[in-house]
Amino acid sequence: MSTDAMAEADIRMVVERFYGEVRADQILNPAFDAITEWDDHLERMTAFWSSMMLSTGRYKGNPIAMHLIHLEHIRPDMFDRWLALWEKVTSEALTSEVATEIQQRAARIAARLSAALFGAERPNFKTSLPPISSQPYRSTPLFNEETIPAPLLKRRQLRPGTWVKLSVIEGSLIYHDDTQPAVSVSADATITIPPDVAHHLQIVGPVKCQLHFYDHQPSNL
Repeated sequence: MSTDAMAEADIRMVVERFYGEVRADQILNPAFDAITEWDDHLERMTAFWSSMMLSTGRYKGNPIAMHLIHLEHIRPDMFDRWLALWEKVTSEALTSEVATEIQQRAARIAARLSAALFGAERPNFKTSLPPISSQPYRSTPLFNEETIPAPLLKRRQLRPGTWVKLSVIEGSLIYHDDTQPAVSVSADATITIPPDVAHHLQIVGPVKCQLHFYDHQPSNL
């Protein structure tokens, strides 16, 4: 789905309204007691959702690490409340299409954080949301051996929460990462690149390929 109708100002508005609700909420407020610089927190959260919804890359933090620091103040049931308030605020502030998209992304984020903090493999979050879209939020143009961007050929990592599915349409290339031996990816094949894994591509001849970006682990289909 497209988020063309969303702008930075919309994200800032939603973040400010949401955390206004959080600070007044008896269930969630204790988890945020440690925050003393709310302007800084709101700016970080605006950057986070700007990166998630508009692919700006403004957010440079590690959400899991930040939540682990404050784990003693977080309970599993808080995620249900967090999602309920997020759904309320975004439904009131955004168009139906954009609200649904940002709510789906929040549900996936909650699932990942809950699993990381409490070891829950499939959190049973109460939600009225439709099934999560399996579509990428961004796809690159079709690259060949001459037009493939130079950064893809150098050792790099994706930002936290970003997954990439590499599709080879013609020819082949070599995929390297720090967790496995080099893999040859040939025509009509794909490989999923997870976040926080150092990797690079190696061109070995004529090739056509494309990258698809997700904010959740894509299926292998």
